[in-house]
Amino acid sequence: MTVTDTSDVDELVRPLLSSATDATGTAVAVLHGDRQTLMVAGSTAQDRTRPITPDTRFEIGSVTKTVTALLLAEMVRRGEVRYDDPIEDHLPPGWRLRRPAPVTLEHLATHTSGLPPIPLTTVPRVLRTWFSNPYQALGPAQIRTGLARARLRSAPGSRFRYSNVGVGLLGWLLAEAADLPFEHLLTDRVLRPLGMTDTSSTPTPQAVGHRRGRPLPPLHLPGMPAAGALRSSPRDMLNYLAAHLNPGATPLASALTDVTRRRIPLADNGRLCLAWFHRTQPDHDLMFHSGATCGFTAFVGYSPQTGTALATLTNAGVIRRGTFIQRSYDTLRTLAALK
Repeated sequence: MTVTDTSDVDELVRPLLSSATDATGTAVAVLHGDRQTLMVAGSTAQDRTRPITPDTRFEIGSVTKTVTALLLAEMVRRGEVRYDDPIEDHLPPGWRLRRPAPVTLEHLATHTSGLPPIPLTTVPRVLRTWFSNPYQALGPAQIRTGLARARLRSAPGSRFRYSNVGVGLLGWLLAEAADLPFEHLLTDRVLRPLGMTDTSSTPTPQAVGHRRGRPLPPLHLPGMPAAGALRSSPRDMLNYLAAHLNPGATPLASALTDVTRRRIPLADNGRLCLAWFHRTQPDHDLMFHSGATCGFTAFVGYSPQTGTALATLTNAGVIRRGTFIQRSYDTLRTLAALK
């Protein structure tokens, strides 16, 4: 085990290193007041020859959505797009909805567009590789075709329905508005300004993912990179959360503040901001998001009032009865309540 900048919260977060039973490697990054803690354990694969380090890259799955939402907020600040822009204003050439509908960029970032989780026309392709690389056959052409055939499941803005294709589409629209490939745009506007040099969609180098002890190939998400394709390191996740705790110290202060504005009420008495989930505690707020691919699981969360943040990364996919995400959330809640 490697520990960097130890603090009095170590004993509270240390059990998270062993809470993903199928993993060969796990990392925990904590901010609490003016202290930082980075803990890593295990190796990138079964051979134990490459230990996990603070710079090891993990697939972070849907945590990517929070980064895409930050890109949206930054482009709004620059005046390049508006939250209430209809998606038709920025669709790439040849892309269209099945029928006109008042879907906006904000609807996509808050899962209120009415779009399905994935294009229904692609379900057979997804199921063929569900436990290894479910979205590898879904490229831009399949997303475009699925969008043209998709029926909205609810009126835009009326209901929360988690949609990978919605946030995936948002990435294409932002890239079209800026006339840049999505990866280049995200790097230029968000990752580089926040010092996240280990974060990208590139599959190598990274730890080896596992499902029930079986090694898996790297994730490929060619049609929806904005929804879940990023890889990141514990150190980069620490930088990312530090920026959310202290926006004024970054070049993205306005955008970082805007992503935390509560927008959509949820059934569990929580709120949805731009991609981030929000829950109110007695004297502080919690912002959080989890992510999973077939071979990795991630959790990030923070409390702006208490200066607390937690990121957990492991190279094992979510399994039934798995507790990694819930234990991570519970640990964040406990950390934020510490005086």
